[in-house]
Amino acid sequence: MKIAVIGGSGFVGTRLIETLKDHTIHQLINIDKQQSPFFPEITTIANVLDQEAINNLLKGTDLVVLLAAEHRDDVFPRTLYYDVNVQGMANVLAAMDLNGVKHIVFTSSVAVYGLNKDNPNEECPIDPFNDYGKSKWMAELLLQEWYAKHSECNVNILRPTVIFGERNRGNVFCLLKQISSGRFLMVGNGKNKKSMAYVGNVVNFIRYLICNKSLGYDVYNYIDKPEVTMNDLVAHVSRVMGKHIPSKHFPYWMGLLGGYCFDFLASITGKKLAISSIRVKKFCANTLYDSSKAMTTGYVPLYTLSEGLARTLNYEFLEKRTVDDVIFLTE
Repeated sequence: MKIAVIGGSGFVGTRLIETLKDHTIHQLINIDKQQSPFFPEITTIANVLDQEAINNLLKGTDLVVLLAAEHRDDVFPRTLYYDVNVQGMANVLAAMDLNGVKHIVFTSSVAVYGLNKDNPNEECPIDPFNDYGKSKWMAELLLQEWYAKHSECNVNILRPTVIFGERNRGNVFCLLKQISSGRFLMVGNGKNKKSMAYVGNVVNFIRYLICNKSLGYDVYNYIDKPEVTMNDLVAHVSRVMGKHIPSKHFPYWMGLLGGYCFDFLASITGKKLAISSIRVKKFCANTLYDSSKAMTTGYVPLYTLSEGLARTLNYEFLEKRTVDDVIFLTE
């Protein structure tokens, strides 16, 4: 089987290709607008918005894993979310039709549910609160329409929560770095629960879907259980790091006001700032999602959430790093 990973030069894609190369004998190609720092030998530089290029590159392909997306909170102009996430999906589906490709795995997001939902499963109402979530849902709708005309094909949609792991420089890394530094400022009471997914588990679930799900249309939330509260996370980091980590609590309203101030500064300076009102809202929100459907497939996560956090903390903050280590900038 020939597998085309579209958007495989980034954080999740790199780990996925590594996992597939270790566990399968399938032929792999990576299509990305950036060169892969680890797998240049199988990478072709192309943009998902280039229909002709995608048409040509999917020749002879049996299965597509679509990872390419605009996903940061600070993408500008906002239309890029829809250009890449929605039109990109349309282009890939057109190329699949042209080349007779019948299988696709698509990484969507729990962002389609919106904030502060009560442990939604895959059947819960869709209510995205930002352009990223809206564009991911629009891409899913294109897949629904495509499958309705291609019932002989196979669609697997993965809606992961925030993904973290070694080499990632996203929100979870920044949070772990702040906590481990001992200069962490807790907005709210710290009792809100956060869902997370360790990259090693996410890519192995994708591999499981590739190897075991070849019929029908399925959507899966992916979250490593059980979720932890912010207070629990601080305590876990303290244990792994072997040091006492104090945390100061600030009222939510004060944190949100500060976020709006940073929004204003970003708008007048044109600079991307580490703090924003959206990030404060996301930080203080309960993010609980039902992942029981994924667990009923027979897949067993390779790591517990605690193990994934410990592996990340050890790699990033306890082991000796070299200055030229490859890192991935994400949310």
